[in-house]
Amino acid sequence: MAESKPPTHAEDSVAMASTASAAATTGITEEIVAANPLRDPRDKRLPRVAGPCVLVLFGVTGDLARKKLLPAIYDLANRGLLPPGFSLVGFARREWRDQDFAQLTHDAIKQHARTPYREEVWKQLSEGIFFCPGEFTDDGAFDALAMMLKEIDETRGTGGNYGFYLSVPPKFFPVVVQQLKRTDLAHGPEASWRRVVIEKPFGHDLKSAQELNAITSAVFPESSVFRIDHYLGKETVQNIMALRFANNLFEPIWNRGYVDHVQITMAEDIGIGGRAGYYDGIGAARDVIQNHLLQLLALVAMEDPTSFGADSLRREKEKVLKAVQLPGDLARSTARGRYAAGWQGGQPVVGYTEEEGIPDNSITETYAAIKVEIANRRWAGVPFYLRTGKRLGRRVTEVAVVFQKAPHLPFSKDDTEILGHNALVIRVQPDEGITVRFGSKVPGTAMEVRDVSMDFAYGESFMESSPEAYERLLLDVLIGDPPLFPHQREVELSWKILDPIEEFWASQGPPEDYPAGTWGPASADEMMARDGRVWRRL
Repeated sequence: MAESKPPTHAEDSVAMASTASAAATTGITEEIVAANPLRDPRDKRLPRVAGPCVLVLFGVTGDLARKKLLPAIYDLANRGLLPPGFSLVGFARREWRDQDFAQLTHDAIKQHARTPYREEVWKQLSEGIFFCPGEFTDDGAFDALAMMLKEIDETRGTGGNYGFYLSVPPKFFPVVVQQLKRTDLAHGPEASWRRVVIEKPFGHDLKSAQELNAITSAVFPESSVFRIDHYLGKETVQNIMALRFANNLFEPIWNRGYVDHVQITMAEDIGIGGRAGYYDGIGAARDVIQNHLLQLLALVAMEDPTSFGADSLRREKEKVLKAVQLPGDLARSTARGRYAAGWQGGQPVVGYTEEEGIPDNSITETYAAIKVEIANRRWAGVPFYLRTGKRLGRRVTEVAVVFQKAPHLPFSKDDTEILGHNALVIRVQPDEGITVRFGSKVPGTAMEVRDVSMDFAYGESFMESSPEAYERLLLDVLIGDPPLFPHQREVELSWKILDPIEEFWASQGPPEDYPAGTWGPASADEMMARDGRVWRRL
């Protein structure tokens, strides 16, 4: 008997669109939309499609919404991952009508969307775009929002399923959450869901993170709180788990017996731009190390989870974060700096304290480097070096697992004079991929060995471009899939690591200056030199 073939992409798309359209018209719930009788379970091309719902976006006039969130919503629609009944509501302090917000969305899509612009996709998406003007402290505005959402449920069949995205400064989180509670928008009918999305920073220290969590948990259950760390949505970050747990090649050497040290770097070649109000007083460590880099450390160092479900994955990351230990002498194992005037990309740039909105007496760092160890059987004695900074040599984020040198080399000293450590480098951005560095004989009559690289690049190995991180994360919010979102326990464990460093730095005066366009302060190189190591040249 001939094996039945999976449906074609076109057949599947038509079937899913037809089912979703019927749901939008009749008010059928998300579960019925997901049960497509024409869908073959072996077809992985459209594995997950959101059901009818409304995404309410607070802070629609900010850069994040314009450059990332609105384009990501369009890209999801363009890929067929949003149903026809999907609706988008903007909330901001502007006297706009629906068409004004639609125009803003259209312009953002045309300028920043990853996928090609298609008029038919935009037309369908624009039919579900609405705007509610008001301030966060205005009870009347939130009452109007509640009425608007009820009308959308009736006209577009969204079934009371609402996601609330707080793309706003942290000081407004409590106000918005309390308004959602007051208007009963935080809790819906039994068959519906309500979720809240919070952008980093999740507080500025352990105490403030706990206070923020107390506010959100009093209104939303933990399962409905999605804390966005956009790095976890990047394909290359998710590939760390595939690299480690889908390949038997690396597991035997992924431990203290073979690894010399690990370097995790996030370097930016830009300054603070227009973020002076947010950045000053926060700094590089709170902005990047507390979330992005410690999450990368957890993924690199964790044991294999029993599954990739949220509970299993979070449990293993929490074990790593609990085991992180700071060295006893923070003066010798941390470094901080701030960029001074210099040259970037052939252009003169000002220093941090000369940026608009930054006071002359600021002690905020724009560069931070720390050394930590992990007190468990796998990693005992292996240092992890984390660094981040602005106005550095170039934009790059990578994880480098640097291996020990061979215990015995049957070569003369001259033969291996330029041979370095073997390394596996995971390039997170911008040139996504993986590089393996190892020694190879140089062609010729002599036995000269030097470093060479094998390279895997996403752009060359796969026929499709990687989706933006916010595409994946927004879809996970709408579907209710939480593995890529940090749990509150992870947030608190990360602050427990960073708080002692911040307290120490606060007593040390202003950070050390480094010229813009270089790779940070001299103290960071000295920190590595004390351990007999050097930072990777990027």
